[in-house]
Amino acid sequence: MYVKKAVRSGDRGARMDRRDFLRSSGLALGGAAAGVLGSRLATEEGFIHSARASAAGGVDPMFDGADFIDIIERDEGLSIPPTSFVPQDTEPDQVFAIGFGEGRTYLGEGVMYDGFVIDGRIPGPTLIAEQGEIVRMEITNTGDIPHGASIHAADTQTSKYLGEIGPGETKSVTFRAAMPGVYMYHCAPGGHAIPMHTMFGQYGMIVVRPAQQPYRLEAELGHGPDVELFLLQHEVYASGAEAVEGTAQYVAFNGQIFRYLLDPVQARPGDYVRINFLNVGPNQLSTFHLVGILWDYVYWQGHPEAWMPGGQTVTAGPSDSWVIEFRVPPDEGTYLMVDHSFGAASMGAIGALVCTADAETPATVKAEGPEHTAEELDAFAAEAKRTLSPYVAPSANNPNPARADRKVRWGDDTEEVIIEIRGNTFSPKVVEVAAGTQVTWVNEDALTFLHGEYSGAHNAVTTAGPVSFATRMLGHAESDSVVVDEPGEYTYICAPHPYMVGRLIVRERA
Repeated sequence: MYVKKAVRSGDRGARMDRRDFLRSSGLALGGAAAGVLGSRLATEEGFIHSARASAAGGVDPMFDGADFIDIIERDEGLSIPPTSFVPQDTEPDQVFAIGFGEGRTYLGEGVMYDGFVIDGRIPGPTLIAEQGEIVRMEITNTGDIPHGASIHAADTQTSKYLGEIGPGETKSVTFRAAMPGVYMYHCAPGGHAIPMHTMFGQYGMIVVRPAQQPYRLEAELGHGPDVELFLLQHEVYASGAEAVEGTAQYVAFNGQIFRYLLDPVQARPGDYVRINFLNVGPNQLSTFHLVGILWDYVYWQGHPEAWMPGGQTVTAGPSDSWVIEFRVPPDEGTYLMVDHSFGAASMGAIGALVCTADAETPATVKAEGPEHTAEELDAFAAEAKRTLSPYVAPSANNPNPARADRKVRWGDDTEEVIIEIRGNTFSPKVVEVAAGTQVTWVNEDALTFLHGEYSGAHNAVTTAGPVSFATRMLGHAESDSVVVDEPGEYTYICAPHPYMVGRLIVRERA
């Protein structure tokens, strides 16, 4: 579970509190109209950071002794936000501590998922910071293989601080939340592992709320949203090969297929609704729509100055985001939330906003997967219709396997069988052949730089079976073969990626 800590202003020494800076520089204006006017003045006069510099007589003292001070001084005086860079020993306003690992979660509709998780769920926790705050991200590897993190809200170097986090290790990065918006964070160990871990489920939403400029509907109505929905759209894959090819098994909002059909979001007629929408993908385009609603305002990437009026949908590619504002019409009823790319809607990206006069608002819905106890997960697994895992064909709790997990059988007249290695998956995962058939593994993963978990180089090595075999290590578009004459069932793995598991069933030749 993530921890959110406030740091007392007294702990910051001589550094002025960021809210005090707003007040001392005359940029903390009251009321909706003042917020809009203040935002215009802030833009014209050099935004909060330049006002801070002039109020303090120079750059923030936290930069004392920093390298590249001439660049810092330049950036602090511009009319646009500075970068997120701060010295790593800067005291934070907030600390987000989250764990990256491997594990199970429940996707709903009788489907279990065994893959990569953040704090035991998909998506990970929703993180919210205020523009100008100093944020520290503490990432702990709770799993058995290397993990890492990429923080899209940080306009500064993060890879050297949060890459290559070994099992049991914790690393951190400290940054200033300088640019308001709706952002993605995801696993980023390095190299080939970055897309693999992200496609296998390690992602979440981080929101930086604007300090200077309220969103336009908030300014016009004079109050914040009655219903605020943090909505993350994401795809679930049955195999790494299908993930690389973009063939999703399911598409979900906030971690569960059809989640908000089963548990609709509640609102009242006339309510002001704000949706912080993020499509993490990792592959498909989304055209998000509410049936019966036209937007009042939308903001690309969630930035209050990147606004447009009206509209029926927002179009979002992977890692693209919007803030959406609208008023619920003065009529009770149900408004469906869908990805209007209807293939995705039919696979789970559909929900409901139910509006009744007696709905309890204000209300907030976070963009994170449901949290379950180990006992609850065991109960779900016992009743599961299907279990998905992107890198192995689950044998337990999987009575109706997905296409990627079904055994592929070749006849006695087949002389050679090809098993592709793509997306950290043996494809097919389960193969049956006659004794004496040549089995050839071809590595189709192209990013084979680096080594181990960070590389797309693979091999096939038995862990169980009547006899042992091992291929050589394969770079991209390389292959190696074995001929297995001894009937029986063989389990094999990729040595650099031991969670990759394949099964080879060898029968007697007729």
